[in-house]
Amino acid sequence: MDARRVDWAEGEWWNRPVRVEGASDGGLVVEPGENTDLWRHTSYGFVHDDAPALLAPLPPGAAAEVSFLLDYGAQFDQAGVLVRVDSDTWVKAGVEVSDGQPQLGAVVTRQVSDWSVAPVPEWAGREVTVRVSRAGDALTVRARVGSGSWRLVRLAPLAPEAVAAAGPYCCSPSRAGLRVTFTGWHHGPADTLLHPEG
Repeated sequence: MDARRVDWAEGEWWNRPVRVEGASDGGLVVEPGENTDLWRHTSYGFVHDDAPALLAPLPPGAAAEVSFLLDYGAQFDQAGVLVRVDSDTWVKAGVEVSDGQPQLGAVVTRQVSDWSVAPVPEWAGREVTVRVSRAGDALTVRARVGSGSWRLVRLAPLAPEAVAAAGPYCCSPSRAGLRVTFTGWHHGPADTLLHPEG
């Protein structure tokens, strides 16, 4: 992706975190607060819409990448990228600790939430990048660890006329004290192919 680095100041907080501070290397350290989450109804029966996210416009034809350190380990701790249209329509994707290990996954919400995960214990302690790419009627989610190959996480519907914003998010549904270090945020053009060759 021919990407430009997004300055943290370009985003606007949707739900402010408990604490946010710049890191000496240009990163951003975010403490989301206790019992913060994003979820609508399915199986759990509750609605949470209070996770902090730093958002900027994601128009059709654009992609956003968010990088962070996977150095957290409590149940349901999570970080990644949020794509938000409104309270009923959003996608969060990243790494969440579930059942004792890091899980790469996504929650796609249209009135109600669904969740898909895949274990990535070998990613623990490393830099993870999640990429959301908006083209046509779809949002493509990919992720990688370090400089490794991109892995397809999810293909989700997103109406071409929807006004969406995207950026880094984190939350901690089960405890206080989570601190997530975001190491980068980039914008660029959407992927041209769902299944790139090579």
